[in-house]
Amino acid sequence: MIRLKDVAARAGVSVTTVSHVVNATRPVARDTEARVREAIAALGYRPDSVARALKSNRSRTLGMIVTSAHNPFFAEVIRGVEDRCYQAGYSLILCNSDDIDAKQLSYLETLRDRRIDGLVVMTAENGEGFLQALSALPLPTVMMDAEPQPGWDMTVVNDDSRLGGRLAIEHLISRGLERIALLTGPRDHARSRERLCGALGALKAAGLGVPEDWQVATDLMLEDGHRAAHLLLADPGDRPDAIFAFNDLLALGCLRAAQDLGLEVPRELSIIGYDDIEISAYLNPALTTIRQPIYDLGTTAVEQLIARLEGSPFPGQTQLAPTLVVRESVSRVDRASSGSR
Repeated sequence: MIRLKDVAARAGVSVTTVSHVVNATRPVARDTEARVREAIAALGYRPDSVARALKSNRSRTLGMIVTSAHNPFFAEVIRGVEDRCYQAGYSLILCNSDDIDAKQLSYLETLRDRRIDGLVVMTAENGEGFLQALSALPLPTVMMDAEPQPGWDMTVVNDDSRLGGRLAIEHLISRGLERIALLTGPRDHARSRERLCGALGALKAAGLGVPEDWQVATDLMLEDGHRAAHLLLADPGDRPDAIFAFNDLLALGCLRAAQDLGLEVPRELSIIGYDDIEISAYLNPALTTIRQPIYDLGTTAVEQLIARLEGSPFPGQTQLAPTLVVRESVSRVDRASSGSR
């Protein structure tokens, strides 16, 4: 049986240092931690998790309920959560809910029975039953894509979607594009509402508006963007110059709809997305988009949970700043001359 002192001897450190790395009880120099983890891997050391849990009344396990790990945006957030859990010596139990209330409630029961220390929730839709059960669960919780809930032992980690919506519209306007349609995502989706506020505020500041039928609320998947773009582009005499899609999957659907209709992007139609999922850089044309710090959202959620477990209060809310990524899917219009792209 491999013991702490065996790991310490191989890594050339004290048993106390190994214990701090294994239990994340005190910061350890990065190179020292790396040597300890290499020794753990080489020797195959496995801490007695049951004994540790009984001794500390903590399982060193976090839970995460997410809409779907198949969505590339969620997948990158999950990677951030997993990596930070591993670095801190925590295990992760991941639950895909598909935004089905019954599955969310069932997973809450499962995670409670597994004695998790804390919970990350990133779901697009939360039914009343799920929210009530979540509020009654005696666990520190970090929610994402959500609004703060007063009175809970929780916090919220998001990007600053209002800023992101403004950046997208300001970029389109700076390129001379004024006839702009919005694919907004669901009306009750917290991030979509914030992006819409930012977008409409930027349009108003420029003296522009958006017709009601050019503000299309839809789900946030490829087929929804494809369907909505076909509706927006159906009338050749009354088409927008540009579409701001509130996530990259919607934007990908728009690109396909433009192709279906024989419209050249960006010469005849500009498209800007949101998120900067990996595939966006490899499209033809490559997608101009608003980059969320997706991986950092995941790591930040775990860091805040661990800090809370070690006695620090939760911040009310944490917003990470999005940035504009300029690629090839937005044209430049010279309205002072020919108006051509």
